[in-house]
Amino acid sequence: MLTTQKIQMAIRCPDELFKFFIHAVKETLIWDYRYATLRSPKIKSHVPHDDPRIYNEIIRELKKEGLDVVDFEIGVNDYKEYLNNAEYFKFPCYFGGGQGTQFTEKSLEHYLAARLLDLSNDDVYIDVGNANSPAPEIYQKLYGSKVYRQDLVFPEGIHGNVIGGDAGNMPVEDGFATKMALHCSFEHFEQDSDIRLMKEASRVLRKGGKLCILPLYLFNRYAIQTDLAALPIGGISFEGDAVLYCVKGYRNRYGRFYDIPHFIARIRNNLNDLKLTIYVVRNEKEVDPSCYVKFAAVFKKE
Repeated sequence: MLTTQKIQMAIRCPDELFKFFIHAVKETLIWDYRYATLRSPKIKSHVPHDDPRIYNEIIRELKKEGLDVVDFEIGVNDYKEYLNNAEYFKFPCYFGGGQGTQFTEKSLEHYLAARLLDLSNDDVYIDVGNANSPAPEIYQKLYGSKVYRQDLVFPEGIHGNVIGGDAGNMPVEDGFATKMALHCSFEHFEQDSDIRLMKEASRVLRKGGKLCILPLYLFNRYAIQTDLAALPIGGISFEGDAVLYCVKGYRNRYGRFYDIPHFIARIRNNLNDLKLTIYVVRNEKEVDPSCYVKFAAVFKKE
């Protein structure tokens, strides 16, 4: 994938400029070929999930289905205090220690999850789909929680506070954790891994424990967003009833957006003893115009 750093290097060095050109052409040809051979329905566009009219339609449908929907107002000054205390500058590999694009959104997600989970020093917390995010270290520092990081890319098994392997089949005992969260991760769970995570959370959480997923990506059509250049050779299996939104530069091979019927079938109907509340964030733009978290889901084990 072409990054700003690679572009700047290419401009300074003729040899790198040639390599940059060849890579760009190759990537474009691959992307265009894969799009041409991709099944329909397909669209060359981001999922337009940030349309206020679509938000309102989704909220009406959620309430119509009898789901618990709660408005949530961000305390902007409280978020700023969190940000100051979190000291993201100590994690230079994470969005440039707080200087990178989309950092405000990511730090806001960390703040919101902590608030919605009501983290404390009594908690055993698992950061699911961690991908080397500093959220566990920050939560340990600010709230005194005992923290674990989990990801499919980590070595399988438990190594200190690192849990490697499938999030739908964690190598931990029943009732291991009191709190769990996924920050901008759940949408990348392919095939039935979203359903399996719900069932696993029910097993792993203690009674009264909570799981937070945010952003919860909802849309008025069942959709998958993909960057065709990120696909492995041979591609992957996309659900046949999903509209495929294809975006150059998205850098992810799979991002799921639920419509309400699929959310009901895949998530609400597989909760076991988890009680679901959906929070609608009303003022994310007051934090920064770049912020986009709109829905968050909290599941409490009864």
